[in-house]
Amino acid sequence: MRTIALLPLLSLALAGCSMLPGGGGERDARTTNAGRASTAPAPRIAAPLPAARSAAAAQCLSALGQSGVRFDPLPDRYREQGCATLGTVQMHALRGDSGDLGVSNIGPVTCPVGAAFAAWARFGVDRAARQILGSPLASIQTMGSYSCRNVAGSTRRSAHATAAAIDVGGFTLADGRRITVQAGWNGGTAAEREFLRTVQRSACRRFGTVLGPDYNAAHHDHLHVEGVVEGNSYCR
Repeated sequence: MRTIALLPLLSLALAGCSMLPGGGGERDARTTNAGRASTAPAPRIAAPLPAARSAAAAQCLSALGQSGVRFDPLPDRYREQGCATLGTVQMHALRGDSGDLGVSNIGPVTCPVGAAFAAWARFGVDRAARQILGSPLASIQTMGSYSCRNVAGSTRRSAHATAAAIDVGGFTLADGRRITVQAGWNGGTAAEREFLRTVQRSACRRFGTVLGPDYNAAHHDHLHVEGVVEGNSYCR
């Protein structure tokens, strides 16, 4: 008896479903009062940005935005063995004292390293350029960040393999001058040499490891900045 009593209710429920989009009532949903079909597409919903995995990660993203950096959070990706980009961002522009600073050839980088890099660019590099070279910084040329590779001459994965390092090749000033590590470290003017060594020392106060031309021949053309400082940094 209960089954028989439920049949009319079931029929009504099915009839109600047919009025929903995608059900049997599609004809009613797609026609206008004049009886003509509507061709307006359904609005697209933008994909949500990757959610921060922890309060510290969320705080880092917030601080990076408040510092004036233009960036996009990136989804976590596990790549080859020992290589991954977790908690990373793609930075498009940094911020100096008087405006945006360009940054070229940079890929995914962890948010804490990105935040240290942005602070170094403004308070270390831009201000050193003004004081020593007489011109504000316009942009920083990097030689990349993430790269699934080992430390040269070893079987140990580099910090680049987890997007925790950036290689910096040179700097362009607002007056058009370009100072590169390769040409300026030993062969530039006295002011250029002073500038490069000043920005390296400044980096040592923000990054866990900083390696330059005086470290070995592999770093003759760039400054390698890695991790964030926790106590003392390894600065060579």
